[in-house]
Amino acid sequence: MSASLPDRRNLIADTAIATVAATGLRGLTHRAIDTAAGLPAGSTSYYFRTRSALISACYLRLAALTVADVDRWETEHGTPDPYSVAEALATLLHHWLTVERNRQLARFELSLEATRRPELRADLETAGRAARSRAAALLTSLGAPDPVQAADLLVAWTDGLLYDRLAGAPAASRPAPDSGELTPVVRKMLDALLAP
Repeated sequence: MSASLPDRRNLIADTAIATVAATGLRGLTHRAIDTAAGLPAGSTSYYFRTRSALISACYLRLAALTVADVDRWETEHGTPDPYSVAEALATLLHHWLTVERNRQLARFELSLEATRRPELRADLETAGRAARSRAAALLTSLGAPDPVQAADLLVAWTDGLLYDRLAGAPAASRPAPDSGELTPVVRKMLDALLAP
């Protein structure tokens, strides 16, 4: 039985994300995705006619996966307070730095492509709004005085930390910090965002 339309689209997007993480954008071709996903030739171009459409699908899939990670985290940790949020966010960051390392690397590479190709910008911005919206809701529940601005700062800080540890100059020589190392750092960031 063939996969349903959303499953096939997700398979293609997931394979494209993995391909970008492994080979960069130069490896992102319709034929390469068909082969890597084990799909008949022409499948990727059937669902995503252009390379831009395929990249946009990656943006939206990455956003959906991030929101799913946050949903799992919220379900596991219940009613938030600043202390439990710091610990849980540190655990989530560690997960992104280790288990989902390739997903984050692909996200950075795909994001840079939108700076050179304006037609990709709208889908990247849509994907980015999802993360900021979730961060704003969390910060509202914690009593942040300006949750929208605080969400922008939290997302920027998170992206900066991920980039530094995955692709920055010290990335090759420093192991990913564990949750215990990350928790006090996250706590300081949250304290700053929640200050009146």
